[in-house]
Amino acid sequence: MANQNNRGDGAPPSHIHVGAETHKKGWLPWLLLALGVLAALLALRRCSSHDDGLARVAPASGTATMGAPTAATTASPAGAAAPATATAAAPAGTSGVGPYLAGTEALPRTFVFEKLNFDTAKSDVRPEDRNEVNELAAAMKQYPSSRMRIVGYADARGAAAANQTLGKERADSVKAALVAQGIDAGRLETASGGESNPVDTNATSVGRAENRRTELIVLQR
Repeated sequence: MANQNNRGDGAPPSHIHVGAETHKKGWLPWLLLALGVLAALLALRRCSSHDDGLARVAPASGTATMGAPTAATTASPAGAAAPATATAAAPAGTSGVGPYLAGTEALPRTFVFEKLNFDTAKSDVRPEDRNEVNELAAAMKQYPSSRMRIVGYADARGAAAANQTLGKERADSVKAALVAQGIDAGRLETASGGESNPVDTNATSVGRAENRRTELIVLQR
């Protein structure tokens, strides 16, 4: 008969004592896993910051910078006339002929008589406008090798052919006034612009007076 008091002999114990080493082996994998997740999060955050920096440094092509409007923002509304550019600016007055002849700017150069205008359908130089012609004659005397072309214009009233003739007559009148001041006629040539290339509106009397102008083109110093 088996000894009941020794029935547990040779059998494994019902309770096993887990030591410190076993506990260490249990939580170590979890610690390593947590560290790996933390490292991955830090790496993702670093990449995200790097991408944001690139976006700030290199904006997308075509993006306008503050203070420098693009062509789209400065374009005139449909049907509106474009503003005049520097190259389309009005010619300088004849008071600048003397300094120009003394300089080295390229030829030819156009000037406009500032005070010389003509009455409607007339080509004679008015007495009050002769001072400007005399000043031009003085500048030409200082530079005796200079040559000029005088171009007369008319407003749009009347026939175009008649205005073409009137423009030439006005240019010839200015030439005659310069010759009367001692300028050699061979240094002067004349032409007509007729009613073309108006500088002001032909709808008002003031605008028409501006269009009855005379221009001077310096051909040679």
